[in-house]
Amino acid sequence: MTTRRNFLKAGTAAAATGIVFCGCGLLHSAHAQQPTRQKLPVKVGGKQIKTIDIHAHCQFREAGALLGADGPKLQLPPVNGAEEAFLEIDKRLAAMDSQAVDMEVLSINPFWYDRERDLAGQIVKIQNEKLAELCASKPDRFAAFASLTLQAPDLAVQELETAVKKQGLKGAAIGDVVNGVEFSDPKFYPVWAKAEELGVPLFIHPQGVPELNKRLSGNGWLANTIGNPLGTAMALSHLIFEGTLDRFPGLKVIGAHGGGFLPSYADRSDHACLVGPKGCNPDVKLKKPPTEYLKQIYFDSLIFSPEAIRHLVTQVGASQIVLGSDYPYPWQLQPVDHIFASKSLSDDNKADILGRTAAKLLNFTA
Repeated sequence: MTTRRNFLKAGTAAAATGIVFCGCGLLHSAHAQQPTRQKLPVKVGGKQIKTIDIHAHCQFREAGALLGADGPKLQLPPVNGAEEAFLEIDKRLAAMDSQAVDMEVLSINPFWYDRERDLAGQIVKIQNEKLAELCASKPDRFAAFASLTLQAPDLAVQELETAVKKQGLKGAAIGDVVNGVEFSDPKFYPVWAKAEELGVPLFIHPQGVPELNKRLSGNGWLANTIGNPLGTAMALSHLIFEGTLDRFPGLKVIGAHGGGFLPSYADRSDHACLVGPKGCNPDVKLKKPPTEYLKQIYFDSLIFSPEAIRHLVTQVGASQIVLGSDYPYPWQLQPVDHIFASKSLSDDNKADILGRTAAKLLNFTA
């Protein structure tokens, strides 16, 4: 175990200085063929592509300081890469260069949903100002999703409008539930309406399923391994089955980690109400089969293997997938190589996933 910890720690430290392990030798056979390392500028079919990683994280100490002793604990979970979330620009740029990533779209996982309105609003204000300042300093390398005080939807609407219209942020990053209230609840309709009006995406990043912590305890970090993708699957399923995506057909939603478990077992959703009609509300009349809504949701590519990418493309279409790494957390340290290794993808598919789709989604030119 000591060797494993040291290896992972060394890999994370190396990533921050621009030296990145190509895959994890502890997870793959030493004889497994590794994909060819890509370098900037990235070219597909002889054409240069601006690679855009829409799933990258950061933190600001000034925001955490508002929570006193709780701040560092919430901003620095006991995981590899956590310290690198407090950006040192030169180190982050070196890491991006080593990953062949032209641009990161930064986001902050919500740790303020359980705080009272004014305090949460102060945290969000600091974060959005800092994100805007950072992106303005390196506009060719960084963009960002705003934070929102979602427990106060009226305030979240104002924050989103300010973030997009005045601060130049590209949408918002949200959790997968707010204090036990699902995103399909009508209280959130004004937020979804504002995002639809502004034409910007909402990036859903899960926070685990604390109600299952007892069952998820034990070896394997199941609270994240299982809990996080389950949280995303539940959030997206509620948006589908409660008719929220029908109500807001122009809403752009991105599901982290490939949308969690939902795309891997999506066809079950089409059968549920046929088999168990008493579990379905007859007053909610969807306009199309549940699986069809997946084709209007976007998904990041953080699902580890070319075979997983192939299946996701089969389920939702290559046009709905965007590049994602979860950096600085060492889930997938070579996200661009991962796409080039997917032999099921055409050059156009690869170019779209690597950056062209994100550029359209975020309203700038790749």
